[in-house]
Formats: sequence, structure tokens, C-alpha cells
Amino acid sequence: MKKIIPFLVLGMLAACAPDKPKQDTEEYAQEETSKPNAVAENAMTGKGLGQVTHVTLNTPLEGERIGRGKAVYEMKCQACHKLNDQRVVGPGWSGVTKRRTPEWIMNMVTNTDMMLDKDPEAQKLLELCLTRMPNQNVSIGDARDILEFMRQNDGEK
Repeated sequence: MKKIIPFLVLGMLAACAPDKPKQDTEEYAQEETSKPNAVAENAMTGKGLGQVTHVTLNTPLEGERIGRGKAVYEMKCQACHKLNDQRVVGPGWSGVTKRRTPEWIMNMVTNTDMMLDKDPEAQKLLELCLTRMPNQNVSIGDARDILEFMRQNDGEK
């Protein structure tokens, strides 16, 4: 009996392990960024470094995405980023969708560490703000929702 208990405990732990989170890949072409050519190519095209290589933007904006993006902003972003051009810890979000590509924004949100280490534009922001953006473990789907919220904040309809 004593020999069976450890196996039962391990079996129960394995059964209770969480499933892998699903990624929202509905509108995004993804590419392996461990390839040096892919990393260099994305950096040179202004798309940043990460899984997101193409984003299809919606016109008009999707209200449901905006609502979800606002909720993520309030939970994970608001402490450091304001919706105007005021810099608190990080830069303000006003006009960000005019200055950066959708791919760059989503890669910055989902792949923060690599972007800050290797992307020239992200490194300039780091020099300006003097604080590394923490990795908030934002999924690709949540990043797309945040992007939609940013577009609405910048006056797009």
C-alpha cells in the first residue's frame, strides 16, 4: 500500500495540471523568431521582434475588442502608461498607433524582453524612460485587443 500512494499522488497531480493556454492566431501570421534572418528582417521593417509578423486591422473598429482591450489596459498597463502624451513610468499612449506599426506594438506587448534587448526603437524608449517594461505575460489575443483600444484612443473609428 505504501508503494502505491506516491504513484497515486503523481497521477492526481498530472491530472490536475492546467492545459496549455490557447493563442488567438485568427488574424496573425506567425513566424519562428529564433531564426536570425527573421529577427533581422522584422527589425528592419519596423515590425519589431516576436511572433507577430502581420496584423489585419478592422474598419470600423470592433467594440467588443475595444472593451476587452480597455479591461487589460486597466489591469496591466494603466499604472505606468496614461492615455494622453504624459510620461509617467512609461510613455503615454496618445498617437502611438500613428508612430508605430501594429506588429511592432503587439510584439512589444507580447515579447517585451527581446524587444528591449534587440529592437532599436524599443532601446530608444528604454533610454528615455530609464525603466524596463516588465513582461506582463500578455497573450497575442489580449495584445490585439489592446491594439484596438489604442486605435480608438487615437481617434480611429
